Amino acid sequence: MTTEAVHAELVALYDGTTPVRSRWSYRADHPFTVVATFQTERDRWVEWVFSRELLVEGLTASAGVGDVRFRPLEERGLHMLIVEIESPEGYALLELDHQSVDDFLDATEELVPLGGEDDHFDVDALIDELTRV
Repeated sequence: MTTEAVHAELVALYDGTTPVRSRWSYRADHPFTVVATFQTERDRWVEWVFSRELLVEGLTASAGVGDVRFRPLEERGLHMLIVEIESPEGYALLELDHQSVDDFLDATEELVPLGGEDDHFDVDALIDELTRV
């Protein structure tokens, strides 16, 4: 498993920012997904699971139409990846260091090259898990 911390800032609606700790992880036995976990309170972490492909697309152009959306942004001399997360409980806009996310994705590609996910995905195990009662 590859896990790297990526610096993030939670952008509040009142134009202030608050640093947010995040953990990003990727597992070769779940090759299509990336897990991002954000610390929202002292001992509370919120986990989001999304497509690795979506994250890759978001590094160069706007990507996503649902609860998780990504877009690159250069502002104030910083190269960032904007992450928008929406749920019935709320909305967050995060600014991530673009290079840190790119480095994380490079580490995932060392485990499973892009396009090689099918070679690491055990569809029989998934079917067994889904049909277990």
